[in-house]
Amino acid sequence: MSMGKLFERCSVLENEAVAQDVYSITLTSPMVAAALEPGQFVHLHLNNNDSEILRLPFSVYDVVPELGAIVILYQVLGNGTRHMTRLQMGDICDVIGPIGRGWFPPKNCSRALLVGGGLGTAPLYLLAKQLKDQGAIVDVVMGAGCSSRVICRDTMAAFDSLHIATDDGSEGFKGFCTSLSKDLLALNDYDYVATCGPEPMQRIVAAQCKDAGVPCQVSMERLMACGVGACLSCVLKTTAGLKRCCVDGPVFDAMEVIWDAK
Repeated sequence: MSMGKLFERCSVLENEAVAQDVYSITLTSPMVAAALEPGQFVHLHLNNNDSEILRLPFSVYDVVPELGAIVILYQVLGNGTRHMTRLQMGDICDVIGPIGRGWFPPKNCSRALLVGGGLGTAPLYLLAKQLKDQGAIVDVVMGAGCSSRVICRDTMAAFDSLHIATDDGSEGFKGFCTSLSKDLLALNDYDYVATCGPEPMQRIVAAQCKDAGVPCQVSMERLMACGVGACLSCVLKTTAGLKRCCVDGPVFDAMEVIWDAK
């Protein structure tokens, strides 16, 4: 189990572009790295960046135990992430983490399907490694707009099967990754599905799993201003009432989410 939220000063080990507008940053964070569970996230504070008052929430893509480090994949979308691209080896920032509830796959999972859309593939990698270490067959579906936006291609290829969909057909299947997940659910006996990405995609995958009778978990994205459940900026409507993505999630049972909520 997680040790709870920790505050830690971090040093940048590496920061490089890995896809179109997507970067990978590696931070020394031994306490967070040791406590983190797949699917949890961290709140990052960037030094010398007055444009961002609030911390930035990021899922953790990987942990490097021998370095006491965490790896974050981030997309350049605004002032904060643009500033991150300028960080160099030795620069200092700080994180609070690990935060939230991560993936909770069933015990003795024998075959799992992981479906990632865009940057939503990143928080699935640690889960894939955990499931594989426990003896499960792990199939991965990834979607992106085009080949230059596909992330985690090499690392995800290490699992039992990797299926890629691009909107323009520049790599793999031409179309949406939900077409691939539908086909795979019809072909194989899964006892667990995990998905992360754009909410319309997750909604479709959740419906496919419901029809197939397969348990599904989703990692939901909301604006997370405080990260401790106080500001209520990240509430999600569920069958059990309003829940906060930052502390009650970000991972939820797909059957718990009220998808048609406006």
